[in-house]
Amino acid sequence: MDIKFEVVNIVASANLNAELDLYAIARARENVEYEPEQFPGAILKLKEPKTSLLLFKNGKMICTGARSEKDVYRAVEKAVSEIKKFIK
Repeated sequence: MDIKFEVVNIVASANLNAELDLYAIARARENVEYEPEQFPGAILKLKEPKTSLLLFKNGKMICTGARSEKDVYRAVEKAVSEIKKFIK
């Protein structure tokens, strides 16, 4: 049996070890959705690399949709650069 596979979605977690102001991030960033009555995290969507990051008040992040480990690093670095002024 010849089995072929392809990596199409990597999920990774990160911890900023700081508190995030999700309301301020959502107001300032066009690519962030935050509806705390439905979900406790903000959703940051990046076009390049095409990923979504869940941001939580306690500084934890979940990156989804990456196709490689390199994309995970790029997405997390880009997300941090977009939200760094909202890190307490």
